[in-house]
Amino acid sequence: MKIILACIAATMCFMASAAEKSVAGPGSPERLIPAPSHIEMKEGVFSLPETDAAYYIKGETKDGLADYMEKSGLELSPAGKASEADILISIGPKELKGAATQGHADEAYLLEITPRQIKVKAGTETGAFYAVQTLLQMTVDGQTRQLQCCRISDAPRFGYRGLHFDVSRHFRSKEFLLKQMDAMALLKLNKMHLHLTDGAGWRIEIEQYPRLTEFAAWRPYGKWTDWAADPVYCERTDPEASGGYYTKDDIREILEYARSRHIEVIPEIEMPGHSEEVMAAYPELSCSGEPYKNSDFCPGKEETFTFLENVLTEVMELFPSEYVHIGGDEASKSGWKTCPDCKRRMQEEGLEDVDELQSYLIHRIEEFVNSKGKKIIGWDEILQGGLAPNATVMSWRGTEGGIKALKSGHDVIMTPSGFCYLDYTQDAPFKEPESIGGYVPLAKTYSYEPVEDGMTEDEASHLLGVQGNLWAEYITQDSHAEYMYYPRAFAIAETGWSPAGKKDYDGFRERALALCDMLQGMGYRTFDLRTEYGDRKESQAPLEHLAKGCKVTYNIRYADQYPAGGESALTDGVCGGWTYGDRKWQGFFSDADVTVDLGDVKPIHYVGATFMNVTGAWVHIPQKMEVYVSEDGVNFSLLGTAWQDISDKQNFIFFKQYSVICNTKARYIRVYAQRATRPGACLFIDELVVN
Repeated sequence: MKIILACIAATMCFMASAAEKSVAGPGSPERLIPAPSHIEMKEGVFSLPETDAAYYIKGETKDGLADYMEKSGLELSPAGKASEADILISIGPKELKGAATQGHADEAYLLEITPRQIKVKAGTETGAFYAVQTLLQMTVDGQTRQLQCCRISDAPRFGYRGLHFDVSRHFRSKEFLLKQMDAMALLKLNKMHLHLTDGAGWRIEIEQYPRLTEFAAWRPYGKWTDWAADPVYCERTDPEASGGYYTKDDIREILEYARSRHIEVIPEIEMPGHSEEVMAAYPELSCSGEPYKNSDFCPGKEETFTFLENVLTEVMELFPSEYVHIGGDEASKSGWKTCPDCKRRMQEEGLEDVDELQSYLIHRIEEFVNSKGKKIIGWDEILQGGLAPNATVMSWRGTEGGIKALKSGHDVIMTPSGFCYLDYTQDAPFKEPESIGGYVPLAKTYSYEPVEDGMTEDEASHLLGVQGNLWAEYITQDSHAEYMYYPRAFAIAETGWSPAGKKDYDGFRERALALCDMLQGMGYRTFDLRTEYGDRKESQAPLEHLAKGCKVTYNIRYADQYPAGGESALTDGVCGGWTYGDRKWQGFFSDADVTVDLGDVKPIHYVGATFMNVTGAWVHIPQKMEVYVSEDGVNFSLLGTAWQDISDKQNFIFFKQYSVICNTKARYIRVYAQRATRPGACLFIDELVVN
């Protein structure tokens, strides 16, 4: 027996070793993320000296690249002349002449590794910088000095490749942002979107409005979830104060670090909604004029535009970015409907509704930003009421808003939540840290293709690129944020950089495993892709039961936004996965009340259904589920009731099966589920099972 077990163990070790070696080893270009445009393998190996490795740069460059190379893991020093260099970098507009670099030429590079020397050619310093990132990955941050000879011709598919950082819900240190820029550079990501303001806290110094950082940046609760239950603010000097903000000197340091890594930092100043913190600090900017009454700026008051223009002026003077993100999402507009100032503004401007009033605000802000030589980006809600002429749309509620904007000639950045929201859990909820809900595994993020079928060449020309978003309501710690970014940021990077039509998830996953190991060695926390559980097992095979395929009558109709399979969804044998967004869970914004017709009177022993609970998305298990049976479809009797037996204070994601065990006969089965009493609560059901 011991011999048999030893053989099995040896076999398992061999299989594991083979699996680990299925990805190209250190020193190979075939392990790179994002995958280069073109790789031509060559015979031989170049040995980068362990000590005294030298570089030489000729052409148009700045001190930044040389400084970066010397401080990188490559451990380089400058050579006296080109012939003495291990890495020779040539920069200039003629260097890439004749090279097959499809994509954005200003970021393109040509990398040739021969047995004698590494040669880099680029039209700009940015291209040369990305060639250095390629070398850093091939050498595993300088740990591997033997490099496979090859020729890499590379350029990005899209010019905008971004990551979003929500520093409002939970403040992130300056050091955290600098660290993430190192990882972004390695992935050739070039846009850092800073969500600097939201109801949870204001995070940037504005000299004209000191209360923003003395008061609106602080709250008496460290966790967003605690603050959301009691959304108040406190003085910076309060012993319980939690929060923070970036001084202008902090921002300058962040921007300089970003410049040296060829990253554009895009500031977001949220408006008109998600502005509770401003309304508390400066209540005169709200419709009511009182703190803690409104969450939106009042567009009927000129004071609002004075404030916003003053703030944006200080922000634009600080940030060199060509863009300013102005939010525009999820404005409640509730105060606008009864506000005399808003009514007057609507009458004076000939506006029909509050959507057009929001559009008026966005138009005015855009004109002001444009007058300063900048452009605005807004979430796709800025389409409501009419889109500002030069606005760029960031499409998050699916891709429909982005496609609509593309068709009207507007620039678009795609970040659909079903693929690009990194705050959604990336694996089975029972094994993952707390999250807002949803399920976006690495494979789902990697599968996203921004250019949809039917998109014209002209429309596609307005598609600037892609971005991954990480909202931080449930992400209190920096290490948790890193865990959520990586490796899904790898997929965002490859979608934004690599040529279309060449995706292979199995190969990408192996490369991602290797890059996770590299990042961990550099001090990053990443998701453990090797122990990935995957989607809910019940969702992966059809479920056979007595009611499968039977007709369902809806006494209360399901929500049109979440129909799943429509009127056949609850008896189609398809169970849902980890998220209600997978189109397998049927949603109800009310109680659920349905009747199943089995076709004939049949013996019944079990009636059950599984419900989902995602507190952050207002999805709750029902108060109770009642089951009624009938032989004629007219006279029903109560068969049994299943009651909620889990506290409604449980905030984690879970699934609850409600069932009634019985011994009866029936043709018709009516199931009534009473939704939770929490305001806005909804129900999601995957399958009604009868046996």
